[in-house]
Amino acid sequence: MRVTVFGGPKSRLRSYASPFHSGRAWIYRDPVKDSRKLTDFDVVSWRPGLREMYERVTAADVAVETILASHGGGGNWGRALSLAEAALDALASADEETCSRILLCFLWQWIDFLGIRPDLDHCSFCGKPTSSGDRLLYLSGEGGMACDACAADHIGGEGRPGSPAAVFAEAGPGCRHWLETVRPLSPLQLNRFTLDKRSFTEAKGFLSALLAEALGRRPVTDW
Repeated sequence: MRVTVFGGPKSRLRSYASPFHSGRAWIYRDPVKDSRKLTDFDVVSWRPGLREMYERVTAADVAVETILASHGGGGNWGRALSLAEAALDALASADEETCSRILLCFLWQWIDFLGIRPDLDHCSFCGKPTSSGDRLLYLSGEGGMACDACAADHIGGEGRPGSPAAVFAEAGPGCRHWLETVRPLSPLQLNRFTLDKRSFTEAKGFLSALLAEALGRRPVTDW
């Protein structure tokens, strides 16, 4: 729903209805023009800290884009709002490094909420369980996680893109362990769960590939 907010730069209503604040809105619909106007907004949660750091607002933008692109997870806006508020509350006071981990956690929880979380303990093709030291490859053209042996049949082996599934993302042991550890946690706890650079890069690529295939596009905001 698109709603118009009237008022100048110093308008109380415009400041209340700024992005990332949470609250209760009152909307007037003009039946003749079929337009909607925000008439009042009762703020429940202020998050001014989000705009104090580039990394915070960027992560918040990606989270909101993801929610809107998936239409609130098929219309379950209540659960969508709960996940969004938990992530935004954590981001509002997070340091630069933690912001990226909070976003990863949110995206993984959102993927779980959408019902598209793949099994990270088994190969989707041969069904064999994976050990803690194994890597898996997500084959977006095939929609599953492949062990190295099965991946060789689909992308030419050794991580070289081929046919028929040219788009893939690696999920190594560190990446998989971190994702499964933080999935049930509150984003406010992410400052205690560090992530090495390689595993972060893998998790970012893996989650981005999952969402891109499910939603039909990647986030507009670069992160």
